[in-house]
Amino acid sequence: MRTLTIAILLCSLFSMTAAAETLKVTTRDNAVRSECRFFAPVKLKVVLGDKLTVTGRKGDWYLVSAKGVNGCIHKSAVEARSFASSGRGAATGGTSADEVSLAGKGFNPQVESGYRKNNKNLNYAAVDEIARLLVGEKALESFVLQGGLIQP
Repeated sequence: MRTLTIAILLCSLFSMTAAAETLKVTTRDNAVRSECRFFAPVKLKVVLGDKLTVTGRKGDWYLVSAKGVNGCIHKSAVEARSFASSGRGAATGGTSADEVSLAGKGFNPQVESGYRKNNKNLNYAAVDEIARLLVGEKALESFVLQGGLIQP
C-alpha cells in the first residue's frame, strides 16, 4: 500500500512538472529582470525563440525561470499578437507564428526588396543606420526620468 501511495505521488509530481507553462520570447532581444518593473536590474538576457518556464503572474508580468535564473519578463516580450492570416499561404498554413511575429515588428528581406525596387528615391542607408543604433538601459532610464514619463 505504501509503495502504491509513493508511486501515485511521484506520478503526480512528474505530471505537474510536465504541465508547466512554457513561453517563447517573441522579441529580437529582451531581459529577465530582478523585479517586475521596467529598468529593474537585468538577471538574464533573452533572445527571439528562447523558452521560459512560467512560475507565476504579477499583473502584466510573468514570473519565469530560464537557464537556472528566476525573474520577471513583461508580457509584451513573450505574447504573440493575434492576427488574421489571409492571402497566399493562409489556407495551407504557410506562415509560421514566428514569421508573423517578426513581420509585425518590421520588414523582412522580401518586403524591403520590394520597397527598394518601387521607391528608389528613399534613403535606405539612413534606415539601416538607425536600425543599428543601440540605446543602453541607463540612457533609456535617464530619458524616461528626465521626461517625466510614466512607466507601465
